[in-house]
Formats: sequence, structure tokens, C-alpha cells
Amino acid sequence: MTGAVVVRAGDREQVAAAGVQHLFALTGDASGGRLGVEEFLVPPATVGARPHVHTAHDECFLVLAGTLTVQTDDGDVELAPGDLAWAPRGALHGFANTTDTEVRALCLYTPAGYEQYFRDVHAAEAEHGPATPELLAQLRARYATHSPG
Repeated sequence: MTGAVVVRAGDREQVAAAGVQHLFALTGDASGGRLGVEEFLVPPATVGARPHVHTAHDECFLVLAGTLTVQTDDGDVELAPGDLAWAPRGALHGFANTTDTEVRALCLYTPAGYEQYFRDVHAAEAEHGPATPELLAQLRARYATHSPG
């Protein structure tokens, strides 16, 4: 990769996975594997991701609209627009929308590549129906991610 990359809003890849809409602004293919950036939309009363741990990438969440509840080792934290949560490798985290208003947020992950997990969930749901916790655990394992316990 040698030059700047521009991705227009209309050119973002859209993937629905486990009730969340993912809009990939920058993927590993475009960033040389360095950074992934996505906007995600969490409908009201939806668990976006049950608590889990990544061992191969870091994540950062920035809330743009609504209230996102982030689960951490220290308990649940409500994030308002402009608030940020950082989940470095090894940090327990998950998120949900416990309100009656859609949440819109950005997620950055480094290195890139975790976008493929969401593609895999989408494909599995298209073939088998809604993802079960067991299926999600199996798919997460492919990407150095596991649930606590």
C-alpha cells in the first residue's frame, strides 16, 4: 500500500450479522491489514455482542448517536454520543442497546481482519437462520476471540 485510500459513503460494504448492521468504511484489503473501520447500527433492545475477549486485535468504540451499553470487567457502562471505549487485546467487553432508540457508533480495530468474522456470521445466518451462542463461539474462535468462562 503506497497511497491514500478514499472510500465514499455509498461504496461501503454492508453486512447484517446477529441483529447488527455493519457498514465497513475501511477493510484489511484496503489498509494493507493495518486498520479496520466500520460504522455499526444497533437496533433498540438488541445485544450487539455478548462479553468476549480478543487476543489478536484491539478495538475502539466511539458512539455517534444513541446510548450504547458496554460490558467490562468493572460492570456495565453507558456511553453517550462522543463517548469512547477502548478494548485492547485481552480486555473483556461486549455491547448492547438497552434503549428504545437505535445506536450508531464507529468501531476501529487493529490490525484489520475482524470484518471477516461478521461476513462469516452473515453467511451462516443466511444458510441456517439466526445465530446461536454456540455458532457465534465457533466462528469467534477462528479469529482469536473467546467468551469468558
